[in-house]
Amino acid sequence: MWQALQIYHVNINCSNLERSLAFYRRIGFEEAYDIPDCQVPGLGPVPQRGRAKLLRYGQDPRGALLDLIEWTEPKTVGAPYPHLAHAGIARLCLRVKGIDEMIGMLRADGVRFVDEPAMPGLVGNTQKFVCVLDPDGAVIELMEFFR
Repeated sequence: MWQALQIYHVNINCSNLERSLAFYRRIGFEEAYDIPDCQVPGLGPVPQRGRAKLLRYGQDPRGALLDLIEWTEPKTVGAPYPHLAHAGIARLCLRVKGIDEMIGMLRADGVRFVDEPAMPGLVGNTQKFVCVLDPDGAVIELMEFFR
């Protein structure tokens, strides 16, 4: 009998691996694996070759990874969805601690914010969140729970 175990990784394509790696390190990711020449069968005819970094968020050695890939053959092209109401994966939400300090740091770094921080009080909890754009425009949500 089969069973689902956990999310293994989430892939974000980027146009400049070093620039994206610097952003994701700044918000707390650490490099787990370096794949300087990735040729992955099973992804269809395109893409064929790229460079990748698998990043870990938090201390769990079996936690989900973020797979940053800059495709080189063919080159990464295009842009993320123009707004969050498109079908498909819209944003990646990270649970954080010290969100106000993170917001200040990201503002000082010139990171683009989707909107101002909010405290929606969803499902009986108290939380604060904000959405920012990574260097290519992918939406990353930062959320802190207070209760």
